[in-house]
Amino acid sequence: MKVKDLMSTSIVCARPETSITEVAKKMRQADVGAIPICDDRNRLLGIVTDRDIVVRMLSNDDRPATVGEIMTMEPVFATPNMNTHQAALLMAKHQVRRLPVLENDRLVGMLSMADIARKRIYVDEAGDALSAISKVGTFH
Repeated sequence: MKVKDLMSTSIVCARPETSITEVAKKMRQADVGAIPICDDRNRLLGIVTDRDIVVRMLSNDDRPATVGEIMTMEPVFATPNMNTHQAALLMAKHQVRRLPVLENDRLVGMLSMADIARKRIYVDEAGDALSAISKVGTFH
C-alpha cells in the first residue's frame, strides 16, 4: 500500500510569522497534533507539534511569539508513492508520529501513525514504530 492511499489531504498549514496561540487554536479546531509551516507556494519550511508548543513555551522565560521561532526545520517527510511500510520505518527511525507528504517540493498531505493503525495495515510495524517513538526523552 502507498502513502497516498492513507494520507490526509485536508491539511491545515501556517506561515512562519503566525503566532503560537493562533497555531494552537488551529490544532484544536482541526483536531491535529502537528501543523506544517509552509510558504505562500505551499513549500514545506518546517513543522510544529503540540509537544513543541508545550515544551518550548514552558521551558523558555523569553517566550517566543511565532511558530517560526519554535518549528522543527527540515522535517523528515514521505512521498505519495512511498510504500507505507517504508513510511512507518521512517517514523520509527526519526521518532516522529507524523510525516508531511511532499510531491515536487510541495506539501500534498500528512501521514500519521494513527492513519496507518486505523487501516490496520502493517500493524506490527505501526506498533514497533510507536514503541520506538515513545522512548523517554523524545520530542516528536
